[in-house]
Amino acid sequence: MIKRYTLGYSPCPNDTFIFYALVHKKIDCAGVAGVAGVDGGIDFVEHIEDVETLNQMALEGRLDITKVSAAAYGHIKDGYELLRNGGAAGWGCGPLLVSKERLPKLRGKRLAIPGLMTTAYVLASLYDCHLRENVIVMPFDKIIPAIRDGIADCGLVIHEGRFTYKDYGLNLVEDLGAWWEQTTGLPVPLGVIAAKSTIPPHTRTLIDNAIKASISYAYANTNETMDYVRRYSQELSDEVITNHIKLYVNDYTTDSGISGSEGRRAIDTLLDMARQKGIMQANI
Repeated sequence: MIKRYTLGYSPCPNDTFIFYALVHKKIDCAGVAGVAGVDGGIDFVEHIEDVETLNQMALEGRLDITKVSAAAYGHIKDGYELLRNGGAAGWGCGPLLVSKERLPKLRGKRLAIPGLMTTAYVLASLYDCHLRENVIVMPFDKIIPAIRDGIADCGLVIHEGRFTYKDYGLNLVEDLGAWWEQTTGLPVPLGVIAAKSTIPPHTRTLIDNAIKASISYAYANTNETMDYVRRYSQELSDEVITNHIKLYVNDYTTDSGISGSEGRRAIDTLLDMARQKGIMQANI
């Protein structure tokens, strides 16, 4: 009997690149790449949503395995375990604070954010507490147009927005990833893959191995995988898609990466700093 698990990830190129082979049964859950139609008795029902929607779905326990913001893991850690593969962290890949007009000060400015539980929002709040005063929550892909059109004074750019914000006439206010790296000496913990604690440990390991094999399959079958990636990135050029994948699918994506000692220290530091600043509750 096949066991089905719900699997959540975003439409961003790094996530669709990572999970293509897994959800299309190109591998089995023991991590054997290139065996079409074999799933080791495990199947996945994918839910492709923006990251804050995934955060909320995980908070409600609606997903078995899911990508969530590293900051959001503090809210769900009692019900989910970190997996070793598929997360997002690194150097030079953090969120950007951008604006249309030059901003002499940030107090009172309307800030467009991709979600209250996102790492981007927590980093912005740590950088300048005044950025918490007037936030507008919206899907991440609406933020750049909102700043351009004057709906927001500034905003947090994540994902492919790093590569495209200048095309909209926007200016960099602060590279929050660089600020984090200089402040802590740690990589930026962006996103993690979490699996429900109720999934048996052996099964979690099989799924973890399968995610790693899915990444290997994507690299070995780039043209095939990119057709799927483009389906969810129709407005992006191949150059932007390729640069996005190179930036976010890196050494921290596999072999414990974000859940390894350095990655876990980055997550713990982020959550500790957020608690100390009152951005997160003390018990998170």
